Amino acid sequence: METKRIGRRIKAFRKLKGYTQANFAKELDVSLSFIGAVERGTKEASEKLLNQISSLLSISKEELLLEEGQDHPVIEENVQAEKPDVFNS
Repeated sequence: METKRIGRRIKAFRKLKGYTQANFAKELDVSLSFIGAVERGTKEASEKLLNQISSLLSISKEELLLEEGQDHPVIEENVQAEKPDVFNS
């Protein structure tokens, strides 16, 4: 289900950025129980809340909602830029 996948991504990005559920909920001005439900996929976040979440986490909304199997252009660009040119050395 889409809601569960988005909730898992929100939780993963929240943890990656060092937020607890409590301080994340406080920053977003929503209840702790609501954030928990969104992360579990039992409640759906509104467009407004998704925008607030992506802004707070400093990621694009597209990255937050990225579907499984979709290419991630930013990651691909970084990987290409970091590859050493071993054949021309």
